[in-house]
Amino acid sequence: MIDPKTLQKATRRGWASCVVVILFSLLLASGTNGQKAAESARPSDPLPQDTGASGLRLMLKRLSTTARLLHTTAHPDDEDGGMITLESRGRGDTVQLLTLNRGEGGQNKVGSNLFDVLGVLRTLELTASDRYYGVEQRFTRVADFGFSKNPDETFQKWNGHDVVLGDMVRVIRTFRPDVLVSRFQGTDRDGHGNHQASGIVTREAFRAAADPKRFPEQIAEGLLPWQAKKFYFDNVCPFRSNECPPENYTVKLSTGEKDADLRMTYIQFAMEGLRHQLSQGAGGWSVDAGPHYAFYRLVDSVLPPTAGKDGHEQDFLDGIDTSLPGLAGRLGADEVKVPWLRAGLVEIADSIKDATRRSEKDPSAAVGPLLSARHKLELLIKRIESSSLDAIAESEILERLREKREQAAGAINLALGLSLEATVLPLPGTKGALPSEQEALTVVSPGQDLTVAARIFNSSKRTIVIDDAGLDNPKFTINHVERQGRSALEPGKEATIRFEVHVSPDASYTRPYWHRSDPETQGVNTIDDERFLTLPFPPPALGAWVKYHLHRDTDVSVFGAEVRGAVGPGGEISTTVVVTFAGDNGQQVKRKLAVVPAFSVALEPGTQVIPVQNGASSPVTVRVGYNLSEHAHGLLRLNAPSGWRVEPSSIAVELSHRGEQQDFRFQVFPAQLREGRFELSAVLESGGRFTDGYSAVTRDDLDTFYYYQPAVQRVSVVDVKVPTDLRVGYIMGAGDDIPTVLRQVGLDVTMIPAEKLGTEDLGRYQTIVLGIRAYDTQKDVATNNKKLLEFVAAGGTLVVQYEADVGNFNGGSFAPYPVTLGRGRVSVEEAPVEVLAPQERVFHFPNEITQRDFDGWVQERGLYFMEKWDDKYTALLASHDPGEDSLKGGLLLAKYGKGTYIYTGYAFFRQLPAGVPGAVRLYVNLLAAGR
Repeated sequence: MIDPKTLQKATRRGWASCVVVILFSLLLASGTNGQKAAESARPSDPLPQDTGASGLRLMLKRLSTTARLLHTTAHPDDEDGGMITLESRGRGDTVQLLTLNRGEGGQNKVGSNLFDVLGVLRTLELTASDRYYGVEQRFTRVADFGFSKNPDETFQKWNGHDVVLGDMVRVIRTFRPDVLVSRFQGTDRDGHGNHQASGIVTREAFRAAADPKRFPEQIAEGLLPWQAKKFYFDNVCPFRSNECPPENYTVKLSTGEKDADLRMTYIQFAMEGLRHQLSQGAGGWSVDAGPHYAFYRLVDSVLPPTAGKDGHEQDFLDGIDTSLPGLAGRLGADEVKVPWLRAGLVEIADSIKDATRRSEKDPSAAVGPLLSARHKLELLIKRIESSSLDAIAESEILERLREKREQAAGAINLALGLSLEATVLPLPGTKGALPSEQEALTVVSPGQDLTVAARIFNSSKRTIVIDDAGLDNPKFTINHVERQGRSALEPGKEATIRFEVHVSPDASYTRPYWHRSDPETQGVNTIDDERFLTLPFPPPALGAWVKYHLHRDTDVSVFGAEVRGAVGPGGEISTTVVVTFAGDNGQQVKRKLAVVPAFSVALEPGTQVIPVQNGASSPVTVRVGYNLSEHAHGLLRLNAPSGWRVEPSSIAVELSHRGEQQDFRFQVFPAQLREGRFELSAVLESGGRFTDGYSAVTRDDLDTFYYYQPAVQRVSVVDVKVPTDLRVGYIMGAGDDIPTVLRQVGLDVTMIPAEKLGTEDLGRYQTIVLGIRAYDTQKDVATNNKKLLEFVAAGGTLVVQYEADVGNFNGGSFAPYPVTLGRGRVSVEEAPVEVLAPQERVFHFPNEITQRDFDGWVQERGLYFMEKWDDKYTALLASHDPGEDSLKGGLLLAKYGKGTYIYTGYAFFRQLPAGVPGAVRLYVNLLAAGR
């Protein structure tokens, strides 16, 4: 089971974004405009606000308080970024954001990737936002299975509420927050069923985490019960309103207050972070300067009343002593067992105050008192470790003091102006100043050799001496170390340490620690490595560290006599090993080093629909990628269901160089052409068995992680008739995989780029399809809408798939007759469907549509149904979620001129890639509606 120390170490040592500055410090000019500086920061670098003098000021704030706050939400982008930025950056609290799932069931507004690969992308987006918020990130194991309207459905999909509650309790027992702050209340007001579930379990977890009888397996692992002091929830006032009835809230926080180091307000800085969540459509969001407030209500507390006579508090931490000396008071009567503790804490607090005062004129002047504070923290920790305090009390004090020790170390690096970067050197023979992405060793495989160069730069006013340097992953064996530059590093000088490294055969791959075997139906992830449970990702593959001390000749009098004995030990600075290469625009890109298998094996595409009528055989392509430099030989096989025949039975594979990819083609002959679902899988044998494919999930503004998929192709044999000579033009919107499926069943589909719509001869096609959210995402579609309607009037068929920007669609008058788009949706995929106009030809040609065609749908029936429509439209289907009124606006058809106009909110973009037979048949009928 999970080692509690792993997560506690993660909290302290910087696996989360807010502590990056402790491990990797760059002295940058602090006078840059905050917004521009934030936007220019690369994903692998700390934000400018976390470096130099501004970074030191933030770290000194953190050192001055022991406050910890846990904010809970359901999905990425639910978080109250303004509030947590104010608490973290404005007040120095240590803040964790616990997001129940990774948003993998949502729509993707920037591409066609859905389900678990979307979950990886949204995790990267959220952790990019977290850098701005200044918080640590955690998740539970439950997945976003799509929209739900009540918590009952949510808990049913999550295998009961104890699964998510247990993970939340684990986070609370590990992080040990003073205050819990829930984004949601757990009522209908929250909307989404996942939101309601989040509020329900947070309220229960507040007390459950303190009860050793709840989730006792965690106690057996070594976690200790923990009772947070107060619990608040949000959503108590009108949405996005700065006005709120006083009786509705307990705390009113000014997130519109401007911060000198951020050069903008807290909510504006948070919005800079939120805008990285592009798959949520947040790229264009902004907040004006001016008053903004967050309102929260106190719901539960174990403290005496802390509100004033008006029923209000100033902050969540009212009534909680979060000063360093206040730690002693948390022991209650047990403080007598450690009578020296409070005095020691007062001395440390005084040193931090002294460092803060001195840093106002010169950041380097803070080094002395910070060295003193860290030295005293070390001594105090050792005394507590040998004290007679009970386990819970000792853990409470030690966790906070160890956190302060790490923060003091980071503050010292900032005050000294030390920077460290570690990069993988290009392979010998690489030309140019920067290798291309293909040439760079962005990924390495077990058995591979590489060279890492760690460069430390001293911009301080003091000489430092390098004591030792190394790498933090024992699976990277160091064969040789070479130092360039003197050990005594004078001001303005740098030194480089080169490590010749071999990747051990049993090195772990850089991959998610969770997976779902069937993302279309499963609501809970399987955890493959319990050590990392609740973390966003496993830690980076490799880090480098350098230990140093101040030169003995340094005039320690400038630090004060009390730290003379502490100057020698010095400190440590660490960073993640990255790979640099030239991006598409020629600019330098940094990417964290990753470990991947020597071979990637993937079936292209991952799903295939075979029509019964002409599916006697089908080609299957297996793509093999290679990541080593020496020649490799192997044997590739394709496994098929019993009775199916594969030709050839195996293919010899020979690969000669790193980065090489080859496609290998098999022909598959099904045993019998009957409708059903089947599975093909590939395996490559080459010094081992390789059965997975992997791909990088990244973007210029994001870090990079790797998504793994079994070398499996899901085959859906569908009894579908396709009209001959039907030419379809497809204009992509936000992105979907429908065209691939249409081609697989035998349709002639041509992709029409939206920007070429104005010049395209639409007369070549019988049917034009607008991909999902085309009017939302493609300006050229809206601009040329008149041309599309003229195409219909001339006899063509136009199929418009769901639109999400209700105001844009309704204001644009894009349909031929008046309609009003609404937000109605049917979230239960098994919800009954009624055929309202059975006489319509669309239910009979070329496929006969019956009730069985609505069986086996995945995730949802549909979304963004029409709310009102002109009498010239015919409503074709009706459906509704349990206990709700029937929705008839999900599929509308109208004759316009000589042609046919169709709007569909039914979720074909999910059903066709999943190979749902009835959805395939109905969609083909829609395309043929004008024939």
